Amino acid sequence: MADGPLIVQSDRTILLEVDHPHAERAREVLAGFAELVKSPEHVHTYRLSPLSLWNAASAGLRAEAVLADLGGLSRYPVPDSVAHFIREQMGRYGRLRLVAGTGGLALEADDPALLTEIMGRAALKPYFGARTARGVEVDPTARGTLKQALARLGWPVRDEAGYTPGAPLDLDLREVGRDGRPFALRPYQLEAVAALYGTGQAGSGVVVLPCGAGKTLVGLGIMARLKTWTLILTTSVAAAHQWRRELENRTTLEPEQIGEYTADRKDIRPVTLTTYQMLAHRVAGRYPHFELMDQADWGLIIYDEVHLLPAPIFRLTAAIQARRRLGLTATLIREDGHAEDVFALIGPKRYDVPWRELEQQGWIAPAECREIRVDMPAEARMAYATAPDAERARLAGVNPAKLAVVERLLATHARDRILIIGQYLDQLEALAERVGAPLVTGRTPERQRERWYEAFRRGEISRLVVSKVANFAIDLPEANVAIQLSGTFGSRQEEAQRLGRILRPKSDGGTATFYTVVSQDTVEQGFAQKRQLFLTEQGYRYQVAHATATGAPDTSRQPAPVIPFPGRTAHGSAAD
Repeated sequence: MADGPLIVQSDRTILLEVDHPHAERAREVLAGFAELVKSPEHVHTYRLSPLSLWNAASAGLRAEAVLADLGGLSRYPVPDSVAHFIREQMGRYGRLRLVAGTGGLALEADDPALLTEIMGRAALKPYFGARTARGVEVDPTARGTLKQALARLGWPVRDEAGYTPGAPLDLDLREVGRDGRPFALRPYQLEAVAALYGTGQAGSGVVVLPCGAGKTLVGLGIMARLKTWTLILTTSVAAAHQWRRELENRTTLEPEQIGEYTADRKDIRPVTLTTYQMLAHRVAGRYPHFELMDQADWGLIIYDEVHLLPAPIFRLTAAIQARRRLGLTATLIREDGHAEDVFALIGPKRYDVPWRELEQQGWIAPAECREIRVDMPAEARMAYATAPDAERARLAGVNPAKLAVVERLLATHARDRILIIGQYLDQLEALAERVGAPLVTGRTPERQRERWYEAFRRGEISRLVVSKVANFAIDLPEANVAIQLSGTFGSRQEEAQRLGRILRPKSDGGTATFYTVVSQDTVEQGFAQKRQLFLTEQGYRYQVAHATATGAPDTSRQPAPVIPFPGRTAHGSAAD
């Protein structure tokens, strides 16, 4: 395309002209095999990486199809070096295969030279046994660690060794939930379930869906297909309780078939809910809870919010490779750069759908994203200027001028259901007291959390101040405004998770509004730009407004585009 929206560069970056008439089509295409790097106003930068191309290959994309898409949308010819890189990396997926052998497992390769090279690696030799006709024997207990090691070396393994079926479990989805409402999986949820099965042999992998799109229901759909004992790992007790409610309401399981293994309860049942923290608990170099869990005959393990897998769970995951594994997430992003571990130990990305596509279909609420930049008061600004680098992020985050901005937003959205989310407890405590709203943090007892959440759902309270516990596992469908007061540096996944708190479709069909309050001319402004990358890739655009240190709008400031501050939504009107 002579005037296409893309420019493919020899350093494997891809430039997308945002205002081009074919930009949306190009963004959808790039989401299948490239990663967003940065997204300023007019030109977005993507990057081709080995992992992005391996995921594309595992999803069935061919290198020539990727090159055809790039060639059709690129303003200039795709550089030969980039075409070679795409063919090479996508061609690597499947060249090494783990298969079931007569004595356990075997690593096979069609290329004898490649197999010889792999077997010659000193770090990998302990995993290998005797040669076979087409490969080498592998200790079954090394199945996960070998895949992990090979992925880090640039050789993704296609695992064809199969899985233990697990203990059988009679389980079906209900056509009418126990709450009396009709129930059926949505079309994209059915597609996600089918994607994990491929040609019929259920495998392992990751399903990526937006927050509020019903990832839990995809898990239930796969459980109903497999009909086997299932272990579900969650991020918190609250998340485990949400899974229990869905299991009891949507499936034919009886309550006594669902166990909870947490600090308060230690029940192991055919379907057992636990937390990452429980399994990662270490005593004298051992993981006693994991060892106990591993004795059960699980046929499926579900990892909720799989992108948050802590390092100890990665190690434990390597030991349970004979079980089918399903990862669920809205953002297949790890800020530590170890996304290849998810690929190797859980499985490749099996299903993904753009957020905006589900928004257009009405499955998630439309959302407006707004960044409000506020000056720091003179005294706070001087403290920031003289602080060590390590302290500046916190000082910018707790800028006292932010509280006045939040108060103005609360007045504007007086009729809305509002979540105020932050990082620093002293700041949240001060705000909660100032605006008279309940505060939920990690210190809040579980029962009290549930009471506040239920009061919010019923409309008895219309605003909640919440800490990082709101990053996931809060089911508050009617929340339609989120105000982000501070965050974890430049975390893209946290930004997406927080927007996700308000994306459940609204009963009146209204729009959700996501505000981020940022200290002007501080490191927080740079962090905000990085945080927004994933959502920008999904098609969201951030409008920028400025406020003075008193919280009032500053419409004279440039260069950022200025929007009316604080603004209106479909649910509420601006305060007088």
